[in-house]
Amino acid sequence: MSHTLTALAAALPLASGWSIHSLWMRRRIEAARRDPLTGLWTRDAFTERAERRLSLRPGAVYLIDLNGFKQINDTHGHAAGDSVIRSTGKRLREWAVNNSAVVGRLGGDEFAVIAAVYSLDHLTRTLNALTEELEQPVEAVGHTLEITASIGAVGFDPRTDVAELSELLRLADEQMYRAKRTGAPWLTALSLEKECATVNGRRAGRRGTANGTGAAA
Repeated sequence: MSHTLTALAAALPLASGWSIHSLWMRRRIEAARRDPLTGLWTRDAFTERAERRLSLRPGAVYLIDLNGFKQINDTHGHAAGDSVIRSTGKRLREWAVNNSAVVGRLGGDEFAVIAAVYSLDHLTRTLNALTEELEQPVEAVGHTLEITASIGAVGFDPRTDVAELSELLRLADEQMYRAKRTGAPWLTALSLEKECATVNGRRAGRRGTANGTGAAA
């Protein structure tokens, strides 16, 4: 019995050490899948979670692009631009908690969202609330910066619709571009049929994008 107790006593620190190491590794992996500026999911981590969510329940895909972000960087500097991105990420994280949403930063000033949506009216109310949340001024480098956003959205129901996440992001992207061009805060796709020619899953000729990861003006 004494030998058994001695062996167990010797093994406990080793097991504890492995447990701590495993926890540390999980946290390192988790941190690597988060955007360092906003704490949101990176593109790959967002895609993994969004695809899982889309297969389970009705929802909507949103693509969000900040208006005039390049001008903010050019006028007030990159520190101001970082403050705007950081504030947007914080607002999206808080909004996501109350809307069963998955949120990711795709790159630059572009964000993607998968949120639970159960009707057209619910989608409209959700988009209005999200717009109001995002378009609060941001205090940065001694300036009050007015923020506006363009949002494109498309609804999806796995019980009746068939589409890949990349297709839904493309449709949301088209609506976001239309909203930006017309000055509307948001627009939604009325069907799952794409309207524009695209390259690599993104709109052809969109200013400020490179392989779908750059920031738009």
